[in-house]
Amino acid sequence: MYTTVDRGPDVHEPSIPDEWELVVGLEVHVELSTNTKLFCGCANAFGAEPNTNVCPTCLGLPGSLPVMNGAAIESAMRLGRALNCTVSPSIMARKNYTYPDMPKDFQTSQYDQPTNHDGWLDTPEGVRINIERAHIEEDTGKSTHVGGDGRISSAQYSLIDYNRAGVPLLEIVSCPDIRTADEAKAYVSELRGIVLALGVSDAKMEEGSMRVDANVSVRPRGSDELRTRCEIKNINSISSVGRAIAHEANRHIDLYETGERPIQETRHWDEEAGRTRPGRSKENDEDYRYFPEPDLTPLVPTAAELEAIDASLPELPGAQRAALAEAAGIEPTEASLIVERGDAGFALDAIAAGGDGARVVVHLNNNLAGGVGKLTAELFAGLVNMETAGELSSTQTKEVLAEMVETGGTAADIAAAKGFEAMGTGELDGMLDELIANHPDEWARFAGDDEGESKKMAGFFTGQIMKATKGQADGKVVAQLLNSRK
Repeated sequence: MYTTVDRGPDVHEPSIPDEWELVVGLEVHVELSTNTKLFCGCANAFGAEPNTNVCPTCLGLPGSLPVMNGAAIESAMRLGRALNCTVSPSIMARKNYTYPDMPKDFQTSQYDQPTNHDGWLDTPEGVRINIERAHIEEDTGKSTHVGGDGRISSAQYSLIDYNRAGVPLLEIVSCPDIRTADEAKAYVSELRGIVLALGVSDAKMEEGSMRVDANVSVRPRGSDELRTRCEIKNINSISSVGRAIAHEANRHIDLYETGERPIQETRHWDEEAGRTRPGRSKENDEDYRYFPEPDLTPLVPTAAELEAIDASLPELPGAQRAALAEAAGIEPTEASLIVERGDAGFALDAIAAGGDGARVVVHLNNNLAGGVGKLTAELFAGLVNMETAGELSSTQTKEVLAEMVETGGTAADIAAAKGFEAMGTGELDGMLDELIANHPDEWARFAGDDEGESKKMAGFFTGQIMKATKGQADGKVVAQLLNSRK
């Protein structure tokens, strides 16, 4: 049943059999980067000593009353509008449950009247995922189960840190529109990019400021039924989102194909084992006994507030990809990595300064992963122009680029200091004559009618030239010379 598709080093996602279809909805929790918590003046800060950022309100002590954090509400509405949501009057509600990480024994959240609803997000590949709601709530404390396998069932004892209790969250709930693990990863990645562009959260998944719960079910392909789903809790990396979903889908398929059915439950992703493990049976809304929070007034945004929010939104990742794709003459997906790294503006400035768009994109994708350092857009454009004019080979260009990032010098000065000069076609012609004489069989294969062999031998001859010239030859010129002799 379990075949694997390699998605990178040591990362394998089980494939889904063709006769089955995956149905996934995601709940993404984003901690908002406010100075204080949602209902009190305690610091909203990661990494403090346990139970130091607490007060009677976030500890739920008798007689304490919540006061709404206005900055959190504004951030929530900004993210809602960026996700194409309708922002409506809303109320806070009490979600009742007993668990050590919630000191009040209820969580202040939103239920039937959320702030944001009916939105959507487009992935870089053009897949639209509808968003049911993006509601405001407070985060819980953090339980650490000591001993055993780290789960409460086998722990010797548990420790509770309430520093996180009361931190403002926005929970973004997608519709069950996701059909592949790759779509799920693309959705989370795009959502994270939007969050970072807005500056409403640092979205550090490794620190828990952005966490993903995945509701997973499967059905026979062609069916429109929604079968029993399981919720995978607190997935903390984008790669793990894909692995956890694919594993859980195949677990469901195995059950169906042996005459059993999955039960609706919460499960936890075990990163080391690469599998989900049972948590608790899944509650329904009625089990939480929601009712309106009596100590907080309704949230009613004005038209002027919403207009101001819309006017303040920055250019989001989708628009950045489109702008860079148009300027560079590439597909939007080719701009995804540049946008994700925050280098779209730099790329556009380099193109505006006269740099060839395609080469700008190639270098940013492949040779500037560590950042641009002291390199300016104008200096970068100058280097690209030297490369496209044939004054530097691609190997020389990469070497010069690396030094420009370190020193901020000009491409011309660095190339001159290194003794880089473009090789003339006459010198290259002589080298080719010698290569052809020494490798007649390879030349015959290059000049023959077999396109695959010809391409392979073109690589052979180009490689020999590049080796002999220590990378100083221009690969494009070598290709032209080879083809002119064919």
